[in-house]
This record gives sequence, structure tokens and C-alpha cells, in this order.
Amino acid sequence: QVQLVESGGGLVQAGGSLRLSCAASGSTSSIRLMGWYRQAPGKQRELVADISSTGITRYPVSVKGRFTISRDNAKNTVYLQMDNLKPEDTAVYYCKSDSFSGRYYWGQGTQVTVSS
Repeated sequence: QVQLVESGGGLVQAGGSLRLSCAASGSTSSIRLMGWYRQAPGKQRELVADISSTGITRYPVSVKGRFTISRDNAKNTVYLQMDNLKPEDTAVYYCKSDSFSGRYYWGQGTQVTVSS
């Protein structure tokens, strides 16, 4: 099993920045992919960014150029640097890990609120 703990959410003004962290523990050697998702009220959970064990990253158009995902393998931690935040980025942000076995795990989520 993999346990994920997110931190770094909060309230920020539009145009500001936040950095989220996701610390993984447990069977971390089994992790193939780690990512960040978000879910706003009344909306489906959506991918924000993910990064493979080889460092390949993916971003949707909505955040590309503003958000950067990175990972520190020594610390089993993934970061999401969010710059130029917009009110529409307001959501609960979740960390997810995908294992080579096909299993996946979610963190508990952290709230990000961007005021206009």
C-alpha cells in the first residue's frame, strides 16, 4: 500500500503562487506515476499534472505554463508549483499515485482558494 499526505494549500489572491507537496510512504518503490487532480464544487475531478517515474510530465491546457510538477525521489515527494493563480483554480487538490500493479491511491486533499 501507499499512503499520501498533501500539504501547502491555502488562500491566495489572483496572480499569486502556492506550492503543494505530496509525501508518499509505504510501498513507494511500486509507484509508476504520481499526479495532482482537483475537484471544484459541482464539477468532476480533473487532472492537473502528472509525472512518471522517468520524469515525463503532462499538463492540461488550462494550467500549462502556470503550473509545474516535480518530484524528489529521495524524499518520495511530489510538488506542484502553481503560479499566476486564477479564481477558477479554486478547488480541493488531491494527490494520486499509480503503481505498476495497477493499484492507485489518493491523498486526503488540500483546499486551494484563489480570491479575485
